[in-house]
Amino acid sequence: MSSDYRIDTEKIFEQHPFAREILDRLNAAGYEAVLIGGVVRDGVCALLDPSIGFSPHEVDIATSALPQEVRRLFRDRPIVGVGEEFGVLVIAAPDSQQYEVATFRTEGEYDGRWPGKIDLVRDLSGDVNRRDLTINGLAATGDGKVIDLVGGIEDLKAGLIRAIGDPQVRFAEDYLRMLRTIRFACRIGGRIDPATAEAIAVNAAKIESISWERICDEILRTLATPASARGIELLDQLGLLPHILPEVTAMKGVPQPEEYHPEGDVYVHTLLAMRIADRFVFDPIVKMAILLHDIGKPKALARNDGVNMGGHDAIGARMTRKIGTRLRMSRHDIARLVFLVKNHMRIADFPKMGRGKQVRFVSEGIGSKGNSDTPELQQASLRDRYPLFFDLLQVLVADCEACAHKSSGWAPILRETLRVIDHMERVCDLKRARELVDGHMLIEKGASPGPRLGKVLEVIHDRILAGEIDTRQDAISAAMDLLADGAKGNEDRPR
Repeated sequence: MSSDYRIDTEKIFEQHPFAREILDRLNAAGYEAVLIGGVVRDGVCALLDPSIGFSPHEVDIATSALPQEVRRLFRDRPIVGVGEEFGVLVIAAPDSQQYEVATFRTEGEYDGRWPGKIDLVRDLSGDVNRRDLTINGLAATGDGKVIDLVGGIEDLKAGLIRAIGDPQVRFAEDYLRMLRTIRFACRIGGRIDPATAEAIAVNAAKIESISWERICDEILRTLATPASARGIELLDQLGLLPHILPEVTAMKGVPQPEEYHPEGDVYVHTLLAMRIADRFVFDPIVKMAILLHDIGKPKALARNDGVNMGGHDAIGARMTRKIGTRLRMSRHDIARLVFLVKNHMRIADFPKMGRGKQVRFVSEGIGSKGNSDTPELQQASLRDRYPLFFDLLQVLVADCEACAHKSSGWAPILRETLRVIDHMERVCDLKRARELVDGHMLIEKGASPGPRLGKVLEVIHDRILAGEIDTRQDAISAAMDLLADGAKGNEDRPR
């Protein structure tokens, strides 16, 4: 039924002008056409709390028109039938934006992942009642009038996440909806309806029937919310965590020295670090790294006969790679995660490193954003110029603030980072050092290829980065002297 609420469709049409055209054409032809799903939910949230803001990134349109009728009305526009058997068409607008237009439908004969039967229908009610949560079952007309057939507005006002109809049935249709429920609870800061929560707990093990790609997408979306720590707690409380990230569950009850970790065991420390990260970390991959940074501790403690957790960073990095692979994450994202977990302890020694090694550390991963000496990056932020190191600083702060160290653990490293960045801007970066002298230049001067040549180059590059060598001739001369010396003990000693 229609409500007294009216969302700001002008704001929607400012960003998605052709959406108005689609609604108007369908309505003029006698069909029902509405905005539906997330864009309406977010518009209502902005009405209830103006401080939230409303920035509609995507627009979904649902209609009583059948696909062939939509095609006939939009003969003048390119149309892609991405799921035409499910009633879904994508219309390309004159400004190249694409709009998904779906015929109202009902679904049946589910296998816990996908519907086996689709029926296209003419009424909005049938379409709304096959959706997952009441807050996602809201629709709106072109002039913004909200249509609420499932009590979604009242649930938004109450901060209640509730399945449409019988939650057991809703989740049996697609078990991924259990994760979506938790994500939306984190996104709007709401609580999960008791019957809905119970249905998740009963069906938790069935999440294993869902593809890892879909699970990973939901986990990352949850981590992108400002309440990711609560998301992990809900996954644990409702029994999903052991089926998705058993390595995190394994941290429970693993003791830590009270001197450094008065907060509690490894799991408690990790949740606290996540809670702190929710205040200032927005990248879900960095949040994931914070979640996984200590997963190596249980194995390290067992390997060291319960004495200490030395080497947990290296163990954790190997485990992280396996987790990323299991979740079907991209190679780039896995590499980022592994770097952050592997180096979360190493960064504590940053102030003690030689200047050359510091520059190398800061420069790791720089290629992902381009060359550090391009004009654009010379003016860019620390995050853009040194992305992996910046991510690592965020992990460091969350980790330290969640234990006894607090700012005494991260403040000296941040101060040293600023000194190193200043040095790099005045002297040179790793790319410049490699341009001054490389293996080909030394081979042309008579050097023999091999491991020893690589070691000498590393020493020379460190001296360049430290500001001891600033010309190519001096770099080549110093390298040839080291190679001629032949004594391995001299290769690490500045000349």
